[in-house]
Amino acid sequence: MRVMSSTEPWVGTWRPHKPRGPIAALYGSPGPKYALPGLTGVSQHDPTKYKAPMFSFGARHDRKLESSPGPSYLIPSNITKVGRDGTPAFSLHSRPKEPQLFQAPGPGKYSPERSVKAIFHSAPAYSLSGRGKDINTIQTPGPASYSLPPVLGDKTVATSAAPTFSFCGRSKNGSFHEDLKKTPGPAAYKVVDPCIYNKKPPQFSMTGRNFPPSETTKKPGPGAHCPEQVTFTRAKAPSFSFGLRHSEFIAPLIIDVPE
Repeated sequence: MRVMSSTEPWVGTWRPHKPRGPIAALYGSPGPKYALPGLTGVSQHDPTKYKAPMFSFGARHDRKLESSPGPSYLIPSNITKVGRDGTPAFSLHSRPKEPQLFQAPGPGKYSPERSVKAIFHSAPAYSLSGRGKDINTIQTPGPASYSLPPVLGDKTVATSAAPTFSFCGRSKNGSFHEDLKKTPGPAAYKVVDPCIYNKKPPQFSMTGRNFPPSETTKKPGPGAHCPEQVTFTRAKAPSFSFGLRHSEFIAPLIIDVPE
């Protein structure tokens, strides 16, 4: 191992010095960094070495023992060693349904006018019926599921395509109306009021409407007068009215009460 002296020149901001301990760069072999495959076991065995035959213990299979059922079965009490005891037993059942009488169809149940097709030859007839429920299980794709290659444009497959051109949008960079100097437009300037540097003309404004003073009392209109009821300018016919009926048993009005 080379011993570094303190008189060696600096290499930038670093100067060679004596190492504090051994480092991996001082050894030529990789050392314990690499692990060789083992020679025992089944997994990760060295393929360059001979492997002895290996055996393993198999799993124990479940085996049911043949034995008597024991008390797990409940034997009926009427079973003996010679069979059933022969005692009559009865149970309750539901009442059977009464048989229905055969009802022959009447004359109105027959349709002899429909027997023409069974006797004479008739042309085939078809009718529109509802869609069955079994059609939902059919997963066959329809005609709209297939897409044929286009025959127009530049992306044709089966036919030859003529040269096509398209209009593109106007680019803001490099066009004739691009403003490279970024000069402001006419709308960027504020218009100076001419009244500042010229003689100011007279100006007028619209004021609110002024109402003349008037009385605030409400006066009757023409419809409030009844000239047909005026009797001061002409003779009035006599008019009568029904008076009140006074009771004979009414008490007189007493004003002066003696004390």
